[in-house]
Amino acid sequence: MFAVIAGTGYTGRRVLAQLAADESLGLGRTPIDTDRPFTQIDFDTVEYLGVALPDHYVVLYTCPPDGAGDERLARFLSALPHPPARFVYISTTGVYGDCLGAVVTEESPVKPDNRLSRPRVDAERRLAKWAGDTGCQLIILRVPGIYGPGRLGLDRIEAGEAYLKEAEANPGNRIHVDDLVACCLAAMRETTPPGIYNVGDGDHRSGTWFADEVARQAGLPEPPKVSRGEAAKIFSPMRLAFLASSRIVDTTRMRDVLGIVPRTPEDGISDSLKR
Repeated sequence: MFAVIAGTGYTGRRVLAQLAADESLGLGRTPIDTDRPFTQIDFDTVEYLGVALPDHYVVLYTCPPDGAGDERLARFLSALPHPPARFVYISTTGVYGDCLGAVVTEESPVKPDNRLSRPRVDAERRLAKWAGDTGCQLIILRVPGIYGPGRLGLDRIEAGEAYLKEAEANPGNRIHVDDLVACCLAAMRETTPPGIYNVGDGDHRSGTWFADEVARQAGLPEPPKVSRGEAAKIFSPMRLAFLASSRIVDTTRMRDVLGIVPRTPEDGISDSLKR
């Protein structure tokens, strides 16, 4: 099925690179180095896409919300010449809110608790209604922290930035970008059942452990550690908000239905350092 990649940033451009040139189109705010068809658009002002699309196509939408109601998404949906057969939306596992370290599945209730997760829930609900009205098949990928080449936090480690003590750290939920790309490609297939899929590597060791492993593989000193009380004084409000939510994301459906077996974080870090 012809694929439109709406948002060709860190993940989107990697998905585009995996698609046939005559069966794909990338849309992005900033030009990218690609041999695939690409059209530059401003998602904040677009009123009409201005490109011809086949009757049967799929959209992968990777753009972040632009506010509480995500008018950016609403504009994009209105700009499409006609609804796609399938729409794949990149959401976040943050929609589950703080679960005090409990396991969450796709059936767990959403309870967004910050300004980053609330717009995602609004976007999911908007898309669900739109898909119901248009007959479009909707897949929502709820994604945790994405890491990969250039996104290992090396600059923070080299700067000596502190991390929480392991005993006070939350469970981790993360995914290597190439494994997320595999999830996106699987979700875009016509044979994949629509619905919600949690995405992650299934390894819930903490962000503190991850930083220590990055430092070890990169040959850097282990980052200093602080208590939560000390962190409240020196961490940014955004970082503190992230640390306030704790959950273990179950990814059984990703493995069983999408057929994705992600790499371990040790292998993911090693792969990322090689590029």
